Amino acid sequence: MSSEAPRDRGRERDPEPPPPGGVLWSLAGDVRALLMLPAALTLQVAHPAVGAGVDEHSVFRTDPWGRGERSLRSLLLWVYGGEEAAEEGRRLRKLHRTIQGADSRGRRYHALSPENYAWVHATGFPVYRHATRYLVRPLTEAQERALYREWLQVGRVLGIHDRDMPQSIEEFWPYYRKMLADKIEATVVVEELVATDRPVPPPDRGPLPVRLLLKALWPLVLPPLARFRRFITVGLMPPDAREAIGLEWTDAQERKLRRFCGVVRVVVPVLPERLRYLRFAREARAEHRRAVRGASR
Repeated sequence: MSSEAPRDRGRERDPEPPPPGGVLWSLAGDVRALLMLPAALTLQVAHPAVGAGVDEHSVFRTDPWGRGERSLRSLLLWVYGGEEAAEEGRRLRKLHRTIQGADSRGRRYHALSPENYAWVHATGFPVYRHATRYLVRPLTEAQERALYREWLQVGRVLGIHDRDMPQSIEEFWPYYRKMLADKIEATVVVEELVATDRPVPPPDRGPLPVRLLLKALWPLVLPPLARFRRFITVGLMPPDAREAIGLEWTDAQERKLRRFCGVVRVVVPVLPERLRYLRFAREARAEHRRAVRGASR
């Protein structure tokens, strides 16, 4: 009995993930969120310490598809994982304990230092806020504030202390602008993520016939895919972040982005849920609906 009590008390202290029915509950597992993730990742690694950690310790060059799949599953757990959310946060902190070194200017870094770890988390809010204007619809002020509150809950799931996160939108924007002015730059990893001429291996997961077909056609598929990746990465990044990094964006590209996103905004909402939401999110949403129906009987 005594051995069980500490675990129960520890579980009670676990931070809660964002609530079912909230902004993130609707947004994070929507297939349109896949288009937002490259901008968030690129903004994360524009911090020299974060970029150096990814450059030296990540397998994103040798196993990009596996790395992407694991990152996506982790993100979905933060929002839809229920009791698993906090466990995933602990797993990530444990994983990052040994990630340290020196950046390109010789400055020492550690992945779990408050500034670095909090920045990785912080980038999600401005990217979600900006990209939803294009791909979904502009958030109302109430929705924007709800999104920030829920993103703070994600930060707690990741083990970030409240003292290391701006606790309101009013506190967030000065922090964000200061980071853009003082820290953010075009790191080596940023340049790789927006490059259109870097080798990328064909997908190594999914149905075998599809993998074989893509492998055969990869020399033809990769160039337009790389150009689209850069286009969507730069286009869905908040303009002030884009400017801080030094990424070019023209009026013609903006018009093209708006046309593309206009089509996405029309098509995705009419898709059945099995096509609109990623599997993990879809299953969590269905389970929540069953629980609500059961409680109402």
